[in-house]
Amino acid sequence: MPELYGLHGRIVATPGDGDDLVALLLEGADGLADMEGCRLYVISRDPTDRDSVWITEVWSDRAAHDASLKDERVREVIRRARPLIASMPDSMELLPVGGKGL
Repeated sequence: MPELYGLHGRIVATPGDGDDLVALLLEGADGLADMEGCRLYVISRDPTDRDSVWITEVWSDRAAHDASLKDERVREVIRRARPLIASMPDSMELLPVGGKGL
């Protein structure tokens, strides 16, 4: 299997905006369905903090991820999400090696 590129991170919404942030991220995820190189994009809620959202991504390689950030649909979601984001305190890059769904 070629070397994949992954990200896992937490976004904390401004107080009370967790639901709106999730809705916006899910809307953006719909646009990733046909995006070159996107293997996995999962949005998860934190069961103990309604304003914390976890995102797990797997891409065919880092270049595919970087290219996604230049896509106008992605840039629009980022632009709309910025006012809802208080912080992004946890983030890590990963080198996925396999598993169910990949």
